[in-house]
Order: sequence, then C-alpha cells, then structure tokens
Amino acid sequence: MPDATAPMTPTTSPPMLETQDVARFFDVSRPLIQRVLAGEGKRMLRAVDGVSFAIPKGTTLSLVGESGCGKSTVARLVVGLYGPTRGKVFFDGQDLAVARSDAAQRKRMQMIFQDPYASLNPRWRVRDIIAEPIRAFGLAQGDAEISARVAQLLTQVGLSPLDGQKYPHEFSGGQRQRISIARALSSNPEFLVCDEPTSALDVSVQAQILNLMKDLQQKLGLTYLFISHNLAVVRQVSDRVGVMYLGRLVELAPAETLFTTPRHPYTRALMEAIPDLEMTGRQRIPVGGEVPSPISPPSGCPFHPRCPLANDRCKAERPEMKPARGTEQTAVACHAVEEGRDGGAEAAAGMAALAN
Repeated sequence: MPDATAPMTPTTSPPMLETQDVARFFDVSRPLIQRVLAGEGKRMLRAVDGVSFAIPKGTTLSLVGESGCGKSTVARLVVGLYGPTRGKVFFDGQDLAVARSDAAQRKRMQMIFQDPYASLNPRWRVRDIIAEPIRAFGLAQGDAEISARVAQLLTQVGLSPLDGQKYPHEFSGGQRQRISIARALSSNPEFLVCDEPTSALDVSVQAQILNLMKDLQQKLGLTYLFISHNLAVVRQVSDRVGVMYLGRLVELAPAETLFTTPRHPYTRALMEAIPDLEMTGRQRIPVGGEVPSPISPPSGCPFHPRCPLANDRCKAERPEMKPARGTEQTAVACHAVEEGRDGGAEAAAGMAALAN
C-alpha cells in the first residue's frame, strides 16, 4: 500500500483525489420581502469553508468531527452532488467538473450512503438495484451477462446469488449495506466515498462491514474517502485522518500519529471523550461552550471561544494549516501549536496515552 504521507514530486502519479481550498455555502436567507422589511441582508451558512487535502491511490483518508462540521458536505462535493462555491476538486489529476461530464471517468467514482434503509429503492428487486449502474454505463451486454455479473457481486460481498430475487425489506441492516456496497462496486470503480457507512448498524455488524471493505480495498486496489464520527472505526480503517471543526480542517495526520500524539486542542478534546474502560480515575478536561453557528462563525480561529489555549491572536487571526512543530507528517491549523504554547509532542503523547 502506498505511503499516505509521502510528499508529491514531479515523478509521482497524481493523487486519486485532491481538493484545493474547497468551500460550499448555502443561502439560508428569509424571503426577499421579509428581509427588506426587517432591514437585514442575506444569511449564508458556511458548511465547508476552505478544505484542502489529497488522497494517494490505494489509501484511505478519514474525516472526523462533530455532527454539523461539514463532513458529509465534503463527501457530496467530491462526487459532484454539490458544486463548490469556491475552490477546485481534482480526480486523478483532472478537474472534477470535466471528469463528471465523461462517462468513462464518472464510473470510476461511486458513493456508499449512510442509511441502508433509505438508499435502496424498496420497489426494486436487489438484482435490479445492483444491475442499474451496469446498464447505465454499458458494462455488460444481454440479460445473461448482467445476471452473471450481479451474482458475482453478491458473492463478493458475502451474500448469495439467490438474494437477487428478494426486495430490500427482506434483509437486515448489515445485509442492506452489503447490497449498497455491491451496487457501488458494479461499475468497477477505483474510488469510493463512504459517508458513515456503519453508523446505522450494530457494533458486531459494523466490524463485519469494515472487514469486508478492507478486504475489498486490498483485492481491488480501491481508494477510500471515509466519513465518520466514530474514532474507533476511523482508527481501524484509515491511513490518514483529517479532523474537521466548523467547516474547516484543523488537523491532518497519519492515523496512528493522530491517536498517539494529537496536536490541535480540539483533537485532544476528542481524545478526552473516549471512554475510560480501565477506570483509571484520570481527570478529564471537558470542552466548555457550544459549537458556534456556521451562519455567523467567530472571528479568527473558529475554535477560540472553547479553546483553553486561546489568546488575542487566536481571536483576531485565522490560522492556516502548517506542519506541526517536531513533525513533518502532521499539519495543524493552530497558533498555539505554531508558537509552542501547546506543550509540544511530548505533552500530546502523554495525554493520548491516558486517553487510550
């Protein structure tokens, strides 16, 4: 598997997916007449506000964060369901707007949705659900060839070819998600966007689905963008992890580095939230305050109203993603880390050891 942290050089191939300062704003203003009478302007919800990352081929990048931080919006941006308000998305070195207009490129990218109960058409048999992308992209000719491909896909995800005759309501949640995975694989994609694919499933079923996805990645050379709020899941499947807060990336690091030496104060707060199963009695430092509104985000660093390390610079100046002190593999958007006010990597490692 390629090194997810290796820097790009002119001789290396382009990443499978790259975003450059991508933003997506939604107009949530009241109707024009009401705004005129109230004397107010437009209100824009900044769901994603300048996100940049790259995913090398054959690797997994996970995005984590609280509900409403913009993870799922990023997922929809990178598959073209939303157009960016600002910035660019590149798929295998090609502008996504161009790639989406080419059927040969479009079939290389698929998405697995969060809710297996809502993402499958209840009126279609499973064989028709899985066969639809095959027919749409003309990947097989004749009913016999399509049926053989559907049977192969069902077997590949751990189901029986006879299950193709059934309807979605005849399956459990885990089995439905396997059907969703089979549908996503039916166009022979190289890149999958997984939007919290295990959040609606029982823990035991989650493990089965995650193991299936890892096996498929190894066998088929797939590249994943994995969206989740479950840190345990993220640690199991990821090569790199990006932490999002209020529409922005605040930390991007190799998975084990993030869990052993988290640098951003918000990442450390997430680690503090991990249950202490060994009941060591360690003191926890909860994060105070509430998540600010993405409609009117705070000035400077968006985390400064809740950050124990915030100073006047944090309140006035928005931090940019920069390599953290002591490592080139971790990028952090934090003035305290840049200035060395966070205690450094040793303090982060000690805190993470207590959390784990």
